[in-house]
Amino acid sequence: MSALTLYGREYCSLCTTMREQLASLAPNRGFSVRWVDIDDDDGLEERYGELVPVLETAEGKEICHYHLDLAALNDWLGAR
Repeated sequence: MSALTLYGREYCSLCTTMREQLASLAPNRGFSVRWVDIDDDDGLEERYGELVPVLETAEGKEICHYHLDLAALNDWLGAR
């Protein structure tokens, strides 16, 4: 199973939306998503700031930010 990381903030509505979208897709598409709240880490908060949510591969490659880009996610899944 492939792993993705979703960086965001608990109070962010865009983050909540992407988190819910990924949760509904993941079981049927063969990937898992790890949630990371950037407010718990000064380095991540500095790195991502207002860019969240950010979806990345386990290797740290950004798939998308702000909104779920299904085409980019499908491209990544197809390359696996």
